[in-house]
Amino acid sequence: MSEQLKIKLSIANRVYPLTIAPDQEEGLRKAAKKIETMIGQFEQNYSVRDKQDVLAMCALQFASQVEQKMIDKDNVSEDVKNRLTALDDLLHSHLSS
Repeated sequence: MSEQLKIKLSIANRVYPLTIAPDQEEGLRKAAKKIETMIGQFEQNYSVRDKQDVLAMCALQFASQVEQKMIDKDNVSEDVKNRLTALDDLLHSHLSS
């Protein structure tokens, strides 16, 4: 079992102590930095001052990005499946001739 790492992340002027696996640190720090950047953008572009509202907007933005990537992945998978089926049909027709 690997050692656990204790880190502190600051998000929206609050510090969150976490105990994590060392291989999670980079991803968590990058995510916290993205959240802080997004908070700044929302506060600047929409004059939102309530941190609760800004955090909700950040959560919505990140969740929608994840959902859109899943939709895009499903569309690509369906396209690949259709192309492979067409190729398989073409091969079967040539081999059976």
